[in-house]
Order: sequence, then C-alpha cells, then structure tokens
Amino acid sequence: MKQAYQSLEFTTDQGVLTVTLLGPGKGNAMGPEFWEEIPLAMDEINRMSDVRCVIFRGSGDHFSYGLHVAQMMPRLSSMTTGTVLAHTRVELMAQIRQMQSGFQKMHESPKPIIAAVHGWCVGGGLNMIAAADIRLCSREAKFSLREAKLAITPDIGGLQFLPHIIGQGFTREMAFTGADYDSAFAERIGLVNHVYDTPDQLFEAAATLARQIADNPATAVQGAKRVLNYSLNKSIEDGLQYVAVWNSSQLQSDDFSEAMQATLEKRKAEFNKKSDRGY
Repeated sequence: MKQAYQSLEFTTDQGVLTVTLLGPGKGNAMGPEFWEEIPLAMDEINRMSDVRCVIFRGSGDHFSYGLHVAQMMPRLSSMTTGTVLAHTRVELMAQIRQMQSGFQKMHESPKPIIAAVHGWCVGGGLNMIAAADIRLCSREAKFSLREAKLAITPDIGGLQFLPHIIGQGFTREMAFTGADYDSAFAERIGLVNHVYDTPDQLFEAAATLARQIADNPATAVQGAKRVLNYSLNKSIEDGLQYVAVWNSSQLQSDDFSEAMQATLEKRKAEFNKKSDRGY
C-alpha cells in the first residue's frame, strides 16, 4: 500500500512518475511535512519496479520558495540563540542530517530524476534540484541560493552537488551573494539543460524526455547513473574498471540480447518494463 503524503502528490503514467510539490501556503515552501516525507517518498519510489523515470515539479506558480521559515523556526530556533549547549547542538545536527537525507536519496536513487522548474526555485528548492540528474526550466524561472541572506550556510546538499554541475566558480558566486539569477544565466552556466518559453511547454518537454528515458532498458539507464555517480570522485582508471565490471553483467542480459536481435531484424526492441531492484 502506498504511503499517504501531505507535501507531495504522485502521478504515474506508463513508467514515468511525476512528483508534485504541495508545500503549505504560497510557493510550495518546505515545511516540517516535506522534510519528514521526502526521505520516505524516495524509499517508496526506489521500490517501485514499474517506475523507470521520475519528474519533480512544483504546483501553482513556482517550484519552491525553499525553507518555510515560520514553520521550521521552532525546530531550528536554537540556531538563533547566543548560547548553544552541547546536547542542543547534537539535536540540531541530527535535524540537519535528517533534512539532508531526502536529497541524498534522490542523488543516490537508481531512478533517473528530472527536475522541471518554473517560477521561483530558492534555497531548499535549488538544493533539491541539484540532487536531480537533469534540470529543465521555463523562461520566467528564477534561481537563488539564498541562505547567505539568512546568515546560514547551505547545508542540505547544494554545496556538494552544484560544483559537479556548474563548477566551483559559479557555485561560490551563488552561495556568497545569495543573489537572484534568471533562466538565461542558469542555462549559460549549465545549471539547466534547456529553457522553454512557458511552464506548459516545460512540463510537456519534461514528459517527453522522461518517456524517451523510460523506453530504454531500465538496467542500462540505471547502470549509466550508477557509473556516473561512482566516478564523481574517482580517477578515470577507477571509473573504467568499475564500468567494465558493471557491463560484463549487462552484456549477458535479456535486454541486450533483445536489442541485438531487434537490430538484426530491423525492428523496434521490446524491453523489460520493470526497473532493476538489484541496483
């Protein structure tokens, strides 16, 4: 039985799962329910053998305004006091680690994840899309790593994921200034792959891309993600050795045999439509 969520909505269509943010109030702000539910949701998504690609998007006019300060302040209030006792600091660290876990699970998920961004993508929202594999946006989208303006350091994945996407220089610029950046800037630095004129065109394009991914053998796509993630902090030689081991099993798969046979027969291959739970 699927988990019931307050901050997220699931819609599945032929192997593509769309997860829509339903934050409290304006702008899908990330309140206590979101931070509790996103790790659980990722665990559930990873168990969905019929899901081969995932799209994350926001409801309403925005992706997310980021942290819901008013709702989260009671949990993080000790950060604003002059004296922090040792046990309080441990509790705060545990809270931060719990908040980090959802985005870390997105990054580590075997499922390819697309973030479709429209409107504002601020703070926690930007940290979240940095954990995705592919980012798309509409022309009016705006991005901000806003934490510096709140006197804190981005601590839920952005500083770990973004340098691999946009490089150290642009990550440091965004983190140090806390400024707002438009879609043209996001495209220029490689934060997003493509920009679309309207949100409707964005969501249509995200669905088309997800469909293209989902139509490929799940083991091949998940294998590519696994090798890419493994290689992030490894040498080229380590990455080559790892993919050789990985592909030695793929070359014995039913999907590979079907792909080769379909090529010889000049027809479209019929692949297994289940994801690989053995990731």
